[in-house]
Amino acid sequence: MTFSSPPICARSSQDKTQTAPAKAGAQGAARPSGVGAAAAAVVTKPAVTEQLPSFKDTPAGERQALFKKKLSLCSQMHDFNATDNNREKEVKRLNLLEIMDYINTTKGVFNEGTFEEITHMISANLFRGLAPNNTPSQYDPDEDEPVLEVAWPHLQYVYEFLLRFVVSNETDPKVVKKHITQDFLVRLLDLFDSEDPRERDYLKTILHRIYGKFMPYRAFIRKAINSIFFRFIYETQRHNGIAELLEILGSIINGFALPLKEEHKTFLTKFLLPLHKVHHVSMYHQQLSYCVTQFVEKDPKLAEGVLLHILEVWPLTHSAKEVLFLNEVEEILEMVPAESDGTIALICKPLFTRIALCVGSPHFQVAERALFLWNNEYIVSLIATSRNQVLPLVFEALYKNSRSHWNSTVHGLTCNVVKLFMEMDSALFDECSATHNERMEQIPKVEKKKQQDWEEIEEEAKKHKLYNSVKLETASQSAQRLCYVMEAQYKKGDDQANIDVKFDAVDAVSVDFSKVSLNPTSDALKRKSMLVTSKK
Repeated sequence: MTFSSPPICARSSQDKTQTAPAKAGAQGAARPSGVGAAAAAVVTKPAVTEQLPSFKDTPAGERQALFKKKLSLCSQMHDFNATDNNREKEVKRLNLLEIMDYINTTKGVFNEGTFEEITHMISANLFRGLAPNNTPSQYDPDEDEPVLEVAWPHLQYVYEFLLRFVVSNETDPKVVKKHITQDFLVRLLDLFDSEDPRERDYLKTILHRIYGKFMPYRAFIRKAINSIFFRFIYETQRHNGIAELLEILGSIINGFALPLKEEHKTFLTKFLLPLHKVHHVSMYHQQLSYCVTQFVEKDPKLAEGVLLHILEVWPLTHSAKEVLFLNEVEEILEMVPAESDGTIALICKPLFTRIALCVGSPHFQVAERALFLWNNEYIVSLIATSRNQVLPLVFEALYKNSRSHWNSTVHGLTCNVVKLFMEMDSALFDECSATHNERMEQIPKVEKKKQQDWEEIEEEAKKHKLYNSVKLETASQSAQRLCYVMEAQYKKGDDQANIDVKFDAVDAVSVDFSKVSLNPTSDALKRKSMLVTSKK
């Protein structure tokens, strides 16, 4: 496709020597975004420009020099938060379009003579301070709208140019390595924190291509991503590009050779699994689960450690996160070979104790998702091999659900699971039922024993010399107040034999809630139902 454009303008000859700083940012106020991030840039008003001819109007022998001039022009920054310089912004956009058309239709554009100008133009445009995040402290990536990059009309073509540059057969990694350095890669990774999903999508594709083409940088890229994960997990817990980074790692893990190296196993345990701790795990859980299951698929022996870690960080009050974890547990169990029942035996008790709590959860989505595990034929076959351990752990939850769960769907699924266990091993089911009934019959005896123990403690307390002098006047007085009074008397150093607690004095300094008015005078203290609504 050929992009047609009016005559293009360039900077005047007196300004050609002034190049835009590679670390400058011109798309709004800047903020540090990580190691190697660009500092805030001061955007100056562009100088008077002169016209540059188009490529089609230039002789073939002069097009390479014109290409460099256009790259220099496109290195000039513009402030998109300002309303002026619209003509210069449009000139730059049209130049970028023409450059894209030129590299698509011309061979030999990428060579050692242009690599420096190319990387300079890319650095000048991309490596900038990201827009400041003005969202409140109660950050919710599922609800908060992303801040789109105002300079995207220019950045889109720069990212497309960088992608074509990386994948081109004319780009020799050994030569380009002088210009695409480790510092370049770190600053490229910093851009993953951009809130604009379009930018992160381009970055994901570009970094993946760089990883595949520049083999000496592979270990460095993995370490740089690990550094981002560490900072995210243990410091900020806020980063916009974790899902994209995990998506890249998913394809990298898929290519790991067997047997897995210790370095790769360490990556799983030290960097991937701790990502489950983060509260907003939902924004990248799909990609994280894929990476983890890839490891378990390559080495099923890792399933035990993975499941134990997930159980260790299992949420207690976050039902949506529980559902996500149950999904991941199912995927991991599907990777455990049926013949190696040792893994299931080792983790059976902690795993199914947690599943039993989920089955008995009052939140219907958690209970429903836990019961859906029995709809998986492969997992049912694993449970069947360890049914002597599994059924006693989940029987009580199944019994309570079948009797009193409020949700009809959960009740129906529970009955299906109960029927499945009865058909699987009726003798074991009857044994668990008898054990449960016996436990229920023992509850009144246990409660009675507790009551007797407390009565014995009270009898022992009566033998204490302070019991007669310090006693409750009414049954409504709390034991806590009595303890405070006794402690106060001890601190005064009074003769313990003659302690006489004056409950009238205690009541004098305490709040008599029976005298507190239930109708506060201030509207700020009134309930909504107590406020007088005026009729219009």
